[in-house]
Amino acid sequence: MPELFKGAGIIPALFLCLPAGAEPRLAMPVDCTLGETCFIQNYMDRDPGPGARDFTCAGLSYDTHKGTDFGLPSLRAMTAGVDVHAAAPGVVRGVRDGMIDRVYTPQDEARIDGRDCGNGVVIQHGDGWETQYCHLMNGTVRVRSGQLVETGDVLGRIGLSGRTQFPHLHISVRHDGEPVDPFTPDGDPAACRTGEARTMWIDDITYQPGAIMAAGFATGVPDYETVKAGAAAVERLARDADALVLWGYAFGGRTGDVMTLRIEGPEGTFFETEQTLEKDQAQFYRAGGKRLRSPLSPGRYSGHIALIRDGTPVSEEVATLIVE
Repeated sequence: MPELFKGAGIIPALFLCLPAGAEPRLAMPVDCTLGETCFIQNYMDRDPGPGARDFTCAGLSYDTHKGTDFGLPSLRAMTAGVDVHAAAPGVVRGVRDGMIDRVYTPQDEARIDGRDCGNGVVIQHGDGWETQYCHLMNGTVRVRSGQLVETGDVLGRIGLSGRTQFPHLHISVRHDGEPVDPFTPDGDPAACRTGEARTMWIDDITYQPGAIMAAGFATGVPDYETVKAGAAAVERLARDADALVLWGYAFGGRTGDVMTLRIEGPEGTFFETEQTLEKDQAQFYRAGGKRLRSPLSPGRYSGHIALIRDGTPVSEEVATLIVE
């Protein structure tokens, strides 16, 4: 059974005025640019067994995942504020607010107490269709049960509430209580989607099989928590720094993927390396660089990072640094 919120089960009289119709057409539910300021990191699990696969038969999902995760690259991006919008018009069936934003650990089980969705909103669209929006930021939910909303109305902001380990919006689509994959509403769970398959999205939401979400320079190998917080990168550096390190933060890593890191400076290539993933990793980062035995040459440095799969770049990113 899907998790419900306060007010759930109450069908407002206003809802009776909405026209019954076919499935809703869904707009982008997050105020961000896919592939730049946000990334779809998990899709609905289309594997009926204990494994997991997304609608392309690739691995961007996990067992029993019933929605789509629009993730942010850092806690700093979350704190800056990213609005969540109603993907289609309807009536708010239920809401929850007041849960804290914190990375979930097993010690939080009692605190979560079955409220895996965290702060969220459920919207009914008519004809048995509804959407659910999870992990909203504490104190940002802007709608109430029974409220009529239009496509694009702000529901709240992306947060870290409920059972989650990174800031994201989890949006679920259901028809008569059953989960529906908006990327393949007509699809056979055992089949892989082709380019001509129909989706429920109004806009073309490009599938990314993995991507570099952030990259930057540092004076040492940064702590992973600092990378995820969005606080690891430096943009200017003194010539007498102890070290020069380039790092990249990515999602969707697969066994055998290669991340390449190369630093170019005023005098040419300063450092380069490639690192191979030994296992699938939903999120990961890699870093490389040099300890400095003499001062750096002043000027502009560029860090080139690529995620390569089967010999083909999946994602590339460039970071810049000024040495003074």
